[in-house]
Amino acid sequence: MNKSATAATFPKRRVGQTALEVTTLGLGGATLASIFTEVPDDQARATVNRALETGLNYFDTAPQYGYGRSEHLVGDVLRFHQEGKVLSTKVGRLLRPVRSEVDRKYEHNWVNPFPFDQVYDYSYDAVMRSFEDSLQRLGLPKIDILYVHDIGVMTHGVEGNKPLWKQLETGGYKALGELKRAGLISAIGLGVNEWEVLMDAFELGDWDVFLLAGRYTLLEQTSLDPFLSTCIKRKASVVIGGPFNSGILVGGSTWNYAKAPENIMARVREIEGVCKDFNVPLPAAALHFPLTHPAVCNVLPGPKSPQELDGILEWWNTAIPDALWQALADAKLVAPGTPLPNGKVA
Repeated sequence: MNKSATAATFPKRRVGQTALEVTTLGLGGATLASIFTEVPDDQARATVNRALETGLNYFDTAPQYGYGRSEHLVGDVLRFHQEGKVLSTKVGRLLRPVRSEVDRKYEHNWVNPFPFDQVYDYSYDAVMRSFEDSLQRLGLPKIDILYVHDIGVMTHGVEGNKPLWKQLETGGYKALGELKRAGLISAIGLGVNEWEVLMDAFELGDWDVFLLAGRYTLLEQTSLDPFLSTCIKRKASVVIGGPFNSGILVGGSTWNYAKAPENIMARVREIEGVCKDFNVPLPAAALHFPLTHPAVCNVLPGPKSPQELDGILEWWNTAIPDALWQALADAKLVAPGTPLPNGKVA
């Protein structure tokens, strides 16, 4: 066991106006379901166990991840450690059984997924069924946060999104509200890769928390205004997924799930140069950066092994001097208006 990792401490932040409190570092469950590369089931469970050992209390999964595989694996561990833990999963995709790979309608990047395919459905009945199905896959009596998963133009296109949004508007949102009022869940939100759809969601009503992947990172602050500023006004929290922008901020060459263009690579080199001036590893700065914003309650990386989690915890334990953030602002490497420590802004 890594000694420095065991010394990690995790402040907690409140989720919206709910009674939920999450550690500022969480565990994402997509990688555990073998996206792109195989993760043995025992390794996935060991990763969840390692997160528990270190004091993390927030765990995220979804029906889509391995088409049920992630929910099974996360549930295998959490059903024995429920006290004080916060679990989120998602709605918007129902799973239907398939007998062979050729029966699948959608291409996917899962290695050895469960024998199911996804059916997009954001209607009232589908949200209710998805919630019940997730409880059974998890083997748990409760889910704390329920996110609407991957609704928006990025996933469905402009025309394809219109009928799905209508489903959410006329039924899905009502279902989420009923589940929350009944005490079956504690918080509702959306989990997406584009902040624009979250602005549309505010038109439907109130939300507790949003899981936004890749749009508020050390490399990109496109969601700063009007989205994050609106979250402050509406008292909604934000969980930041993809804090490493799909790998480029941990030494990789992938950005937004594809090969990064040269202008992005050049910007990363500039940011890394400032970090080196302060003897701070780039991934450590990337991990801490989103939490400087008052709307953000959690950063959610997705390690695929206990060893990868320990590496993340080493970055977590790296002290980040306030002067580093100011140096990035002075070099115009973060967007104007970006919150910095001690109440300052870029």
